[in-house]
Amino acid sequence: MKRQLPPILVLLAAILWGTTGTTQELAPDTAHPIAIGATRLAIGGIFLLLIVLVTGKYNFQNWPIKTTIMASLCMTIYQPLFFSAVSITGVAIGTVVAIGSAPIFSGLAEWVFLKIRPSRVWWYSTFLAILGCLMLFVNKETVMANPVGIIMALGAGGAFASYTLISRTMVENHSSLSVVAVVFILSAIYLSPFLFVFDLSWIMSLRGVGVSLQLGIITTGIAYFLFAKGLVHVSSSTAVTLSLAEPLTAALLGVFILGEYLTSTSWFGIFLIILGIGILLWSPKQSPSKKGLRMVHK
Repeated sequence: MKRQLPPILVLLAAILWGTTGTTQELAPDTAHPIAIGATRLAIGGIFLLLIVLVTGKYNFQNWPIKTTIMASLCMTIYQPLFFSAVSITGVAIGTVVAIGSAPIFSGLAEWVFLKIRPSRVWWYSTFLAILGCLMLFVNKETVMANPVGIIMALGAGGAFASYTLISRTMVENHSSLSVVAVVFILSAIYLSPFLFVFDLSWIMSLRGVGVSLQLGIITTGIAYFLFAKGLVHVSSSTAVTLSLAEPLTAALLGVFILGEYLTSTSWFGIFLIILGIGILLWSPKQSPSKKGLRMVHK
């Protein structure tokens, strides 16, 4: 069971991320998606920093400043790219391209930079999960294959994969809690100008406060802490593939909470996602070698 715990932590993080869409649907109508993203990072970062201070797990000796800046930039870039891609090319294709491309980018990055060739099990499970995502969203709306939107979605997928790979190197030598706290505080600072561009009056309403706390503490603070904790013993490529549980969770919440309807094709897509994640979750695990990790730090 101990061997299975790290991937389960990553899976739990993805499930929490999957509640983001439903929570946003419950936000006030005046809440802009990018403003929600910036608020989410700010609250999540502050929450994590407070936990670090309370628990006393702040040891910044030999802290990798350049690596931290790179990780925070990746997370910062992901937010506007993903939201913009979805608005330009639609939720369906934007989500599939962004989330579906992330595991491929992650696997290729490990192969190129860490010299770790993805296993056959990873390829099989990733293919099934991505195919499941495609089938899940294919009938949800009219597909708008806007080239600009697709490029932005690919950029979002690459940014998330890069964040995961970089964070994987940081949690090897530093507290997972400290890593995510510092990264998200920096990301929130980078996105803070958006807080002055969009209307933030919605935050003062009771519903706005609830949505902000849910997105900041649960889907950002706790979720990314679990994700970073799992990354200590899970390769970045495996972690990103497991994160495909996010659209699965979002789809199921849409059905049972928002009253959305799924076609038989979408339900089969859900089955493929579960199958792909299940194969990866219960297969023998191999953590990236220390040699490969050292190559990233150089």
